[in-house]
Amino acid sequence: MSEDTGIRINKYVASAGVCSRREADKLIEEGRVTINGRPALAGDKVNEGDSVKVGSKLVKMQEERTVLAYYKPVGVTCTEKDEHAEITVKEAVRYKERVTYAGRLDKESEGLLIMTNDGDLIQSMMKGENRHEKEYLVKISKPVTREFVEKMSGGIYLKDLDKTTRPCKVERVTKDSFSIVLTQGLNRQIRRMCETLDVKVLQLKRVRVLTVTLGGLKPGEYRKLSNTEVESLRSALKGKRK
Repeated sequence: MSEDTGIRINKYVASAGVCSRREADKLIEEGRVTINGRPALAGDKVNEGDSVKVGSKLVKMQEERTVLAYYKPVGVTCTEKDEHAEITVKEAVRYKERVTYAGRLDKESEGLLIMTNDGDLIQSMMKGENRHEKEYLVKISKPVTREFVEKMSGGIYLKDLDKTTRPCKVERVTKDSFSIVLTQGLNRQIRRMCETLDVKVLQLKRVRVLTVTLGGLKPGEYRKLSNTEVESLRSALKGKRK
């Protein structure tokens, strides 16, 4: 293959809607990606006419870029394949084109998940340093006090991760619920923050990712974003880049 032409293999796999570029790198490292029958190597490029497979499945770059807003219900696992999962997001969202998630929600959480076959969009959305806003509504086991709001918004040290959360916007909604806007994506971040303050999360729902909102979607439903919505999302992503 020419070193000067073609598309890098990880980008090609991501643009085929299989997974993110980071996850494509793992598939390549594991030897699960082939180009014209030979195991692909990191840095390989795909040219017109090449045959690319992930496992035994032939994959091709998607010509049309699709972006969906999906209301992930509690119980659906954000994974492409997991024999222990009751139902994966891939099984739950049966769209005519292959799409994958841009940013996760844990199994016990619900709400907005962006699904797309645009690998570049996934790559941009998953970069934590870009500080993309994600808004959640959270119901907890204790009253939402002023002290609780101040501690949550000021940043909390998470001992098991040895990290302090970034300052964020927190507002009381009802006596036992609050809204929170995060600009980072630590694993189970909100639950860990609440646990540190001896509070249990009873319900956690993501209602916004950047410019996209959950709107009137019900659990299990999805809708295709309009061209205007996609452009607004892309503009917001560009605006967050350093």
